[in-house]
Amino acid sequence: MLVCSAALAVILATDTTRTAPDPSVTITVDSSRKELVLTAGPFDLPNMPPMDEHAMMDRSMSHDTPIRHFDWPIEGWLRGFELEVRDGQGNPVPRRVIHHMIMVNFSRRMLLYPAPERLFGAGTETGNIKVPKTIGVPMEPGMDLGLYVGWHNDTGKDLHGVEMTLRVLWTPKNQNPRPVNAMPIYMDVNLTVGGSNTFDVPPGRSEKAHEFVLPVSGRLLGVGGHLHDYGVRVRLEDAESGKVLAEVKATRDSAGKLIKVSRQLFGVTGDGLKLKGNHRYRVVGEYDNPTGKALTRGAMAHMSGLFTPDDLSQWPKIDASDPAYQRDLVSLQVKKPGEPGPHGGHGQHSGH
Repeated sequence: MLVCSAALAVILATDTTRTAPDPSVTITVDSSRKELVLTAGPFDLPNMPPMDEHAMMDRSMSHDTPIRHFDWPIEGWLRGFELEVRDGQGNPVPRRVIHHMIMVNFSRRMLLYPAPERLFGAGTETGNIKVPKTIGVPMEPGMDLGLYVGWHNDTGKDLHGVEMTLRVLWTPKNQNPRPVNAMPIYMDVNLTVGGSNTFDVPPGRSEKAHEFVLPVSGRLLGVGGHLHDYGVRVRLEDAESGKVLAEVKATRDSAGKLIKVSRQLFGVTGDGLKLKGNHRYRVVGEYDNPTGKALTRGAMAHMSGLFTPDDLSQWPKIDASDPAYQRDLVSLQVKKPGEPGPHGGHGQHSGH
């Protein structure tokens, strides 16, 4: 799944094994722990200079792995993930060597963009995520999933024999009471579907914003976000009233370098933040660049979280003929029906 020369070895159940030519990636179902365990590697990661300007990501310096597909094997609800990285001697490797890890669901569309669903993701500043068993993302057997990773090893030394283990937590279909359907929502300040979401940051304080119309009504249960160095916060506004509805803030060091981004949880003590269908909203990213120079394509800013639609049947459907959808498949290097496809690429960095 994650190596150019690797094929996929998938173990779909404890007793049943399906093996591809190269066992560099395995996926196992641990029914007792309710975990889908993906192990990928080994990888050799050369040391790289710090990414003071994330434009290096666009110059193919991120060691992006090709996207590889597997079928989701379980009927139930996805409710979180745990991620760890170890070297060839079994020693923990800093999570920051993973600039981004993205899981794509090609069987469902994103809410706001005509592109395959970004099921979940993690960035340098993202920790493990787990939600209560009372909510979860509905999943069906046979859903076409794909995973890719953007590596950036700035530890000061080459890393050899690195393995990544991703434990995806799920709730079975017979859970009682039945979990509430909570769908991924992704709101980017500068996303071009099938293209980049990076943007320039001038010296001093600045903002980048994007307005959108929410297709369906529902409740926002919680949000996190992704920023680069010198990022201040990402906020969600009602575009018609200007009211700030949600925000996630960056924690930075004395030089403005990003340490982490906060989360805001609405569904812990209540029903969530009510959002209206066919209503205009705005997502805004704020930066404070102290370097005295513009950072060319040096920033990203987005907010992502869980959204419970009032009527799941109204969720936008995939339109395979949409040019934007086709561009996104190309950016992900996905084979089109009836055509041999390339193997590689990383598309936009969605869903951190």
